[in-house]
Amino acid sequence: MANTSDIKNGLCIKHNGKLFQVKEFQHVKPGKGPAFVRTKIRQIDTGRLLDHTFSAGHKIEIVRIENRDYQYLYQDGEDFVFMNNSNYEQVNIPPSLIEKPEFLTEGMVCSILFHAEEELPLVLELPMHIISEVTYTEPGIKGDTATNTMKPATIATGAEIRVPLFIDTGEVIKVDTRTGVYVERVKN
Repeated sequence: MANTSDIKNGLCIKHNGKLFQVKEFQHVKPGKGPAFVRTKIRQIDTGRLLDHTFSAGHKIEIVRIENRDYQYLYQDGEDFVFMNNSNYEQVNIPPSLIEKPEFLTEGMVCSILFHAEEELPLVLELPMHIISEVTYTEPGIKGDTATNTMKPATIATGAEIRVPLFIDTGEVIKVDTRTGVYVERVKN
């Protein structure tokens, strides 16, 4: 077992029977009273961010995790099937482990966080940006680039996002997968 002096960003710990990943931490030594460690930890299965304070010397249970790159193949019923390109091992990922499954495209390489001892997938992270074609949107207005007005559009993955008025059907755009927001038009 480790203690609070081993806490660092990215460390995965078991706390109250659940898995958490340390996002931020700060060792605090006040002038009066004992030292403590103030942390921001993210619950792995729900993604919820919590503030937690550990007293100095508190025992913590470290969980070994690994990030592995897998390629998205296809959807099998509810699950999504991914393949490890180095050993061709396939794994089924339920939609609950994917934050925004509507942005998945065949052949996309994603990072899967695995519990190393149990070989259990914990979280799937999409690439930060995807390039996709706009399959449907209302006709654009030529020259309307000055306003910050947005309109709904459907992209090739089936996701609905908001795009500027000048974007037309058939154009290729870049989308931020974390927020689902239009980033820019991609030149061919």
